Amino acid sequence: MLDIEPNLSTSLFSHIDFTSGAVAAVSGGSDSTALLLLLKHHLDRTAPATKLLAVTIDHGLRPGSAAEAQAVAKLCATYAISHRILAWSGPKPSTGLPAAAREARYRLLAEAAQAEGIGLILTGHTADDQAETVLMRHARDGGREFVEMAGRGLAGMAPATLYDWRGWIVRPLLGMRRTGLRDVLRRQNVGWADDPTNADEAFERPRMRAALAEGNGARRIDDALALAAHEGRARSQLGLTAASLIGDFATQPAGGLIRLDPGLLSAGDAQAAVYALRILLATTGGIAFLPDQARSEALFGRLKAGFLCATLSRTVVDSRRAGIFLRREARSLPAAVTATGDTLWDGRRRITLNDSSSGLLIAPFGTTAKRLAMGEGKTPPSLMRAALAAEPALWQAGECRGLPGHGGVSAMVEVRPVVAPFARFLPSFDLAPARAVADLIGAAPVPPLPFSGHSAG
Repeated sequence: MLDIEPNLSTSLFSHIDFTSGAVAAVSGGSDSTALLLLLKHHLDRTAPATKLLAVTIDHGLRPGSAAEAQAVAKLCATYAISHRILAWSGPKPSTGLPAAAREARYRLLAEAAQAEGIGLILTGHTADDQAETVLMRHARDGGREFVEMAGRGLAGMAPATLYDWRGWIVRPLLGMRRTGLRDVLRRQNVGWADDPTNADEAFERPRMRAALAEGNGARRIDDALALAAHEGRARSQLGLTAASLIGDFATQPAGGLIRLDPGLLSAGDAQAAVYALRILLATTGGIAFLPDQARSEALFGRLKAGFLCATLSRTVVDSRRAGIFLRREARSLPAAVTATGDTLWDGRRRITLNDSSSGLLIAPFGTTAKRLAMGEGKTPPSLMRAALAAEPALWQAGECRGLPGHGGVSAMVEVRPVVAPFARFLPSFDLAPARAVADLIGAAPVPPLPFSGHSAG
């Protein structure tokens, strides 16, 4: 029986919607072990029928990792918690190992959640982790003073992040210090494993952790957490304003073509307008990262100065009297590939094959677009054809069967646009602009936040 202060678990979890159950990521370290016990205590008191699955990812990077995973399994058996161990198999990269391990971890956690019909993953990231993240990003920027920093990254980790546009990853312990969580475990007579990798200063985070254990570390942590809170609010507000601008000034006159009303350039909030432009550029070009801030600001200034045609993030920006048009450039489009069950094409389109007929290929529409008849309107037909030429079409035996969404092709294959910069990870800070762009281009709706009447920003 867990003897945990009810107010603590209530404050951590009462705002989270556990209707579809929860996957708790548990490595065996103090933070994730405390997360599991606090969560178990909360659910036993408030919703005992809730499906709870603890998942341990064995990265296979250390000799002791398998034993640590088994220790978690034993703890879960003690408290009647369902548990699963998943291994990260296959070759490991020689560089960028922490990032690769993190990507594998989230992929395996998401697969486990999806297999159980659970749309919620909880991780044990703490206030200490948040401070380390912010300070590492600050250090990468050259060590400028906090007051000079305005980057999106200084908001740190979001309270919730949508993974693969399907399930939410929630971090309920971001307001808790590691020392407090370890006190909880000691009171329960529960031990934990100390991963030696966390002390290996060959990696960035352990070096930062060691630096914070010295001298003025406590003050630096407090300053970093205050900065993260401030920048998180600022980022959410910037996103709300950018979303409003997208709704007011952006339209989609044809597939793959976005038109911006020139009024965007003088809407009054240049910072939000540039942010909106960056998101739309990355979405149109199928790029996972927003284009460089300085280059985007320079492009915005050139657009204000007059008509132009430029390229940024694989996106052609064509400013003329009819408006400012964004479309995918014709270079570096994917080569023809065999149509399969589910494919992310060019970072822009999710293609689902509904027909198992052999010999079907997905390739750009290309010069076939020149033969399309376009009605006269505010959008120049040449721009509509150029945009459609970069769209995926279905081909068979060298003949174009047409664009998905047109005629009989619709029954064979479904294509949904993707909000490229947020398709893999959508922090809750950026929820508003992601929703606005999804509405604009016809992407799948953003799943609702797993919070009860609370904003994640």
